[in-house]
Amino acid sequence: MTTPPPTDRTVPRAPPAARRWALVLGVVAVFASAVGCSGSRSGGPSWPWRDREKERRLAEKYGTTAKQRIETLHADAKQARSAGAERQIAYTESLARRILEEHDPRVRCEIVATAGSFDTPAAAAICRGALQDPEPRVRSQACDTWRERGGPDAVALLTARYRADTDLDVRLRALRMLGELKDKGAIPTLAEALENPDPAVQYRAVAALKQVSGRDLGNDVNAWREWATDPEAQRSEVTLAERLRVLF
Repeated sequence: MTTPPPTDRTVPRAPPAARRWALVLGVVAVFASAVGCSGSRSGGPSWPWRDREKERRLAEKYGTTAKQRIETLHADAKQARSAGAERQIAYTESLARRILEEHDPRVRCEIVATAGSFDTPAAAAICRGALQDPEPRVRSQACDTWRERGGPDAVALLTARYRADTDLDVRLRALRMLGELKDKGAIPTLAEALENPDPAVQYRAVAALKQVSGRDLGNDVNAWREWATDPEAQRSEVTLAERLRVLF
């Protein structure tokens, strides 16, 4: 009996959360156009040991691998970035359809990262929806993407992810990205995180507050709690501890 092919070559099936994604990305339908996705299917470097014809036959029989789908994604994105606004809108709408059908979290992560570099309604919808993906690594990627996108929505979305997520790593990633945004609108959320009993959450909140405030009160959670109660009043104050850190 012939050994079945690796699971990575199985025909992609919609993830269990397709309905949730469909609701989140429903806004994309408003902006849908008749233009389809790019016909480009560039496979990247032509390595001499790769049998392109064999890969093509396997793809037709079993479906493309995650690596092949990522290569295609990157090639199509490169073409879309060099095209006009209309082409970018059509491309990101195709990404919205693609992520609904994608079963591999690795590929969904790449789709989210790619969407983050486009300024279209469909791209924004993908990045929002990814924050509720059933796979933690995709939600973490969405946190990174919102850090890159920035803007008025980033703090609110990362705050909501920190408060709602059940995965500690995702919550820590959301706090880290809030710090890297360096937006003072994140201070209330970070002050809230200081009250969390988990030392890892407290540590991450302190690190983020250092970035947002531009100050260094050390790792004393109580010192940061005091500062966060009225950061404006204490902005010009320099503590003895901070002076010592500058000297040494």
